[in-house]
Amino acid sequence: MRGYDHRSYGDGFADVYDEWYADVTDVDATVTRMVELAGAGGRVLELGVGTGRLAVPMADAGLSVVGIDSSEAMLAKLGERDPAGLVETVRGDIASELPIGPFDVVLVAYNTIFNLLGEHDQPRLFEHVAERLAPGGAFVVEAFVPASDVADGTATSSEVTVRSMAVDHVVLSVSVNRQDEQLAEGQFVQFSQDGGVRLRPWSIRWATPDQLDAMASAARLRLDARFGEMAGSAFTDDSTQHVSIYRRVGEGAGEGAGEGAGGR
Repeated sequence: MRGYDHRSYGDGFADVYDEWYADVTDVDATVTRMVELAGAGGRVLELGVGTGRLAVPMADAGLSVVGIDSSEAMLAKLGERDPAGLVETVRGDIASELPIGPFDVVLVAYNTIFNLLGEHDQPRLFEHVAERLAPGGAFVVEAFVPASDVADGTATSSEVTVRSMAVDHVVLSVSVNRQDEQLAEGQFVQFSQDGGVRLRPWSIRWATPDQLDAMASAARLRLDARFGEMAGSAFTDDSTQHVSIYRRVGEGAGEGAGEGAGGR
């Protein structure tokens, strides 16, 4: 999408993110999982921390949390949620500006890894994360599983749908999916009685679990466990999302991480 960069998503969605996406990622299950993996008082880095929807509850649970995001608007919302400053924030691009470790856990939640659009950005992220993990540390990736007809296809398709509608507003979703490039992009176009027209752009480069595993392997990380969601349900051929836990090659599983390993 012409003009789109790593700040576009956060700046476009900061004011509605908590309202529109309140139900994505089980907050309680995420906090429990992070405490299990990092240990009491462990150091956690959240990539694409956004409004702090996950980071602040993790900090409230006693974890030492650092959050990085490229969007000043998102970090401003996090500051409103966290007036005590429990979460240490870094403004930067997760593709190239990760803070120095070591971290017991690095978390990239709800498809955030797919916001890295360059051909080599996602593999490079695995390398940068591996360099910042403490011994025995874990890289946790939460993402959707592309439908098989999308993952195996080569077509380009477009779609216009209604996301929401009320007496005083309507939100349209306009999207294009380029299957051969594994790229999808679009706009939420919001028309409101009082606010006129607002554009909220998004763009992702999706990857299959097998492709993510290959990126991890190239960075000398191995798949330690894979679940169907953060609470730990089994990952199956019918799963629409996955939570994958990677560790450096040669390091043992941490507490609570071993069950469910092995993927599909």
